[in-house]
Parts: sequence; C-alpha cells; structure tokens
Amino acid sequence: MMDADTMVLPRLGDAAVEDPWGEARPHRAAVRAATGVLRWRIAAWLVPALLMGALGAARITTSGPSAAEVATRRAATSQWPGIGAGLTGDDVALGPYHLLVRGWAALFGAADLALRVPSLLAMIGAAALVGALAARIATPAAGLAAGAIFAVLPTSIRYAQEAQPYAPAVFAAVLATWLLVPALDRPGPRRLVPYAGAVLLLGLCQPVALLLVAGHGWVVLAFRRRVAVRWLAAVVLGLLPVAALLGYALRDGGHLASGVRPGAAVLAATPGDLFGVAAFGGVLAGLALFSLPLRYAAAICTAWALVPALGLLALAQAVPVWSAVNLLFTVPAWAVLGGVALSRARAAGALAVLALVALLAVAAQLPA
Repeated sequence: MMDADTMVLPRLGDAAVEDPWGEARPHRAAVRAATGVLRWRIAAWLVPALLMGALGAARITTSGPSAAEVATRRAATSQWPGIGAGLTGDDVALGPYHLLVRGWAALFGAADLALRVPSLLAMIGAAALVGALAARIATPAAGLAAGAIFAVLPTSIRYAQEAQPYAPAVFAAVLATWLLVPALDRPGPRRLVPYAGAVLLLGLCQPVALLLVAGHGWVVLAFRRRVAVRWLAAVVLGLLPVAALLGYALRDGGHLASGVRPGAAVLAATPGDLFGVAAFGGVLAGLALFSLPLRYAAAICTAWALVPALGLLALAQAVPVWSAVNLLFTVPAWAVLGGVALSRARAAGALAVLALVALLAVAAQLPA
C-alpha cells in the first residue's frame, strides 16, 4: 500500500463527532426546551420584582409622612426602653414593627427615604414570590402575568412607599403560601419548619393577618387531610411566640388592629380601598371566576383570598377591626388567580386585559 493510499483518521479531539442518524436530536431538543422553561421561570419572578422596584421607587420621597409614619419615626428615634412600651400600646401590631425600624434606623438613619426602604424591599420580594408562586402552581406565563398585576396595583405601590408594617405582612403572607405548596406535597421537617417561620413572621408583622392560616387550614382539610397533623404542628410552632406576645399585650389593654364595624357603605367601599381603584376589584374578581378556583392549585389562592375576609367580617361583628388595609395581605391571592386565568386565555384576550390593567394603573397614578 502506497503512502498516498493510507487513510489518516482524525483524533476524536480534533474534530466534531457527527451524528448521522440523529440519535442525539431528542436529547438536544429536551435540553433546549428545559433551558427555555428555566428562562421563563426566572422571568416569572424577576420581571415583577424589577417592575415593583421601579414603580415603588419612582416617587417614594414625593409625599410627606402620614400620621402613622410620624409615629414610626418617633419609634425609630426613641430609646430602646421607650420602644418596649410599644409592645403593650394601643395597637399590638406596631410593637414588633417598631422594634424592627429602630434597629434599621440605627444602621441607616431615620430620614423618610431610609424608613420607607424596608417597605419597598418587602413589596419587591412579595412581587417576586407572587410570580414564583403562580409559576409553581400553574405556568411561567401565569407567574409573569400575576406578578405584573400585583406590581401595578395602586395599593402595592402605595404601601411600598410608606413606613408601615403592611408591606412586610404582605411579603410574609406570600412567603407562607409559597412554602405551603411544597410542604403539603412532601411534609417533612425541612419544609414544615420554614413554613412555621413564615407564620411567625406574619404574626409579628400583622397579627390579624394570621387569618391566612384559616385559609391554609381549609386547603389542608379539603385536599391534604393525611398531612393535617404535621401541618398543625408547624402552625402551633409558629403561633406560640405570637400568642405569648399577644396575650401579654392584650392583658394590658392593647387591641389587635384598628378598624370599624362593617356596614353596607363600608363593605361597598372595600374593593376600591383594597385595590386602589374599584375597577381593579371588578377585573380581578372577573378573572378569578375563570381560573377554576375549586381545583387544588387555584383553590389555595381562592382560600387565601376569601377565607380571611370572611373571618375578619365575622370578627368585626364583635370587635371593630374591619378595614381594607387589614386585608391587604390577601391582594396577592387575587393577582395569582388573575394571572392563572390569563394564562388559560387566548393571547389576544390576555394582552387586552393586561392593557386594561395597565391603563387603570396609569390613571390611578395621575394627580386628582
């Protein structure tokens, strides 16, 4: 054999190995599909977080401090012994929050912007978790829509710009529900203990928001009865410190929250107060009807939206605690239900509804 006839085979490292039969194509397609889904799941929480951050920071220093924020600044600049009185003051909910802002002010100062940043960060985190939750129980598209709806709501923007405990309570409510979903599917200590921590955080931020636990309990009894005992143990673990604090404060004459006894006029005004514009309430309620709320995934948010409101209404018959702001922690549930409904609609219809939501959001931000 002549040298010219000798075939020289390339080393495997010197050239790409061809796949003439296309056996690797399904694997490559699966990798590309998985990468695409991952990107959408990241966008489902990242885009709402960025949108909430931009809208919340836009005019965060424009308005002067409200009476509640003046009380927050007073608590932030007082001495530590004086703060302790806040734990047994008229409004029990403000005690732990005032302790938080006192520590925050020691690090970053007590200017209006500095005191409002924790609320902004809490709402950014809540928007991200709303998107992540909707993506977890439905699809990334639902997460993107739900997070965007939540971020543009006038009440989300407002309380992202106020030094009050409501934004941290909203974050804690979304966090607790986000942790509930995997905890019910695989109820081990690694999942139930973080859930108990979220319940504790929720109670410290806003005690009346613990009505969310009743909504979670309905879901457990309706769909996951076999894990009811373990879920209840986690709830008790989270509630014990809050119960001790509330018992001490209520014994000294404090009360859970400020509000009124609900009459017809007060109830009629609640959607507008809760969402910032009454039309938002109509849009979200309409979308919720199309999200099949009795199925397990959406039922979690249906219970979150409705059970606390019914519980607060019943409680308000005996104690004047009815107020839209006391239900602010249920707003993310309506956003998730809306996002799930839009993800099941045709693209044109979903875009039309999102355009309407954006239009209402812009109109709400215009000066009166």
